[in-house]
Amino acid sequence: MEATRRVALYVLPVLFILTDVSSRFIHIPSLVRHGTEQNPLLLSVETSFSLDVAKIQGTWSHTNPSGTRTVLVTFTNSTKIINMVRRNHLLFEPPKVSLLILRLNQDDEGDYHLSLNVEFHNRTVITEDKVIHVTVDVPVSGPLIEKTPSYPVIEDKANVTWTCSVQRGTRVVFQWQRDGLPLKPSDRHHFSQDNSMLLINPVKKEDRGAYCCVVNNSVSQSKYSRTMDLSIYYGPYNLKVNSGQGLRTGEVLTINPGELVFLECQADSNPPNSYVWISKSHNESEIITEGPQLEVQLYRLAQAEEYLCRAFNNETQKQDEAQFTLVVASLGTGKEKHTQDGVSVSPVAVIAVCSLFIISCVLLFFIRRTCHPKRVLMSIYNRPFSEQKRPHRSGHEDASEDFGIYEFVSIPGKMESTQASCRSLARLESIQDMHTTIYDVIRHVPESPSQSLLN
Repeated sequence: MEATRRVALYVLPVLFILTDVSSRFIHIPSLVRHGTEQNPLLLSVETSFSLDVAKIQGTWSHTNPSGTRTVLVTFTNSTKIINMVRRNHLLFEPPKVSLLILRLNQDDEGDYHLSLNVEFHNRTVITEDKVIHVTVDVPVSGPLIEKTPSYPVIEDKANVTWTCSVQRGTRVVFQWQRDGLPLKPSDRHHFSQDNSMLLINPVKKEDRGAYCCVVNNSVSQSKYSRTMDLSIYYGPYNLKVNSGQGLRTGEVLTINPGELVFLECQADSNPPNSYVWISKSHNESEIITEGPQLEVQLYRLAQAEEYLCRAFNNETQKQDEAQFTLVVASLGTGKEKHTQDGVSVSPVAVIAVCSLFIISCVLLFFIRRTCHPKRVLMSIYNRPFSEQKRPHRSGHEDASEDFGIYEFVSIPGKMESTQASCRSLARLESIQDMHTTIYDVIRHVPESPSQSLLN
């Protein structure tokens, strides 16, 4: 067993030199370490060889961001010499090679160098140099937001600068939001290199809203500043004239005679506009009233007249106008009445149609019961063939048929007069059968004393 151990002591250094795999003997988990202020940080170094078979000698040193290098500790297997200035700030326990920083501060940032010499029993010495980069982050405090200028600005004429700052914090990440949505660079939105400043040049109406600043870093969660509103003077925009009466067609408002008209002028603006109503007639203009609303008097409704609403913004010095013509004409029920009655008319119409349908069915039923159409048809088809086929004559189809001998007959018991004309007989007979002609009347007259005399 002792012989095997001695062989290993001689073989391992030789393999270490030939293969150049020093990482198998010295290992540092991470060459970049992020620490938090006031917290401890361990610079861990792992060794894969036993200190019983080797001697070590090493040094830890620190180089700050400005380039100044300071020796922190010098050590061997069993001894250590710590820098007197840092002795209450560092902890080192040989034969372990790791270095513990008890409480970090911003001065601890920088590069930590480990220089280590390892001597095995065969007098072979291996030198190892490692560098660990340490960052010390300070948690961010609540951000503060400022706006310049602090007063409202005029659209297209001014710019606004937003500034975000923190009292404490390192490597702070800044982000800007408007109404809860992140802002990105654009032609009018410009950010500083670290995003702590936002410039809007020039401001527009759409830049209105509540602004806030969001900050965070690797050791802090996101923190929000208080919100600040950006007030912008703009307008007037989208000027229009509204009325609850009459019928509006383009720039013409038609109203019923005698109807009182109320007009309202509206426009999008900040601050609110000042309004003026102007009447135009016969190439003359007259200021009627001021304010957003106008009541047209009755004496003005007798004829068509042109009106104009003018909106003016005192801050932006901009104005807009809306012109229309007021016409007096009968509108009948009017658009509004159709709108109101539209819901109630439909059920009434349905009820009326249903009622007419039921009445029609009842009438048809009684007509069928009274007239017996089947019996009438049967009586027509049961007539003699000669009567069914005899054509109807009006007496004027052929003039030659009008020539002949006409005779007068009398019908006993039918009339007071003992004689009747053929035309009277024809009218009487026509009541009994509309298809019987005058010749049929003569033929069907019963024999009488007058006929015997003629014979």
